[in-house]
Amino acid sequence: MARESRNDKRLVRHARIRKHLSGTPEMPRLCVFRSNKNISAQIIDDVNGVTLASASTIDKELKESIKYGGNKEAAKAVGEAIAKRALEKGIETVCFDRGGFLYHGRVKELADGAREAGLKF
Repeated sequence: MARESRNDKRLVRHARIRKHLSGTPEMPRLCVFRSNKNISAQIIDDVNGVTLASASTIDKELKESIKYGGNKEAAKAVGEAIAKRALEKGIETVCFDRGGFLYHGRVKELADGAREAGLKF
């Protein structure tokens, strides 16, 4: 009998969250993905199926200022960057999709960084 991996459990949590959470043009979804070495965020309009803005520790402008992409400081910088890019496109409010990850540590820092930069959720 095969054991469920940690990622399999996260995907189940993510599917359970996504049943009730969908981005609209008025209130798009802020989706977070976290890996061991990097973190990324996207603002998605699920109705039209488009990504409106994105930020990641892999981006050129963020990569220069961040030494390592897998820590809280990097997550906060990504949160600030995604908020700045969203506000430039006129997006002020979003619904937060933690992607099945616990709202703790890097995911929380990204959310706090986005809130401090002016995004509402």
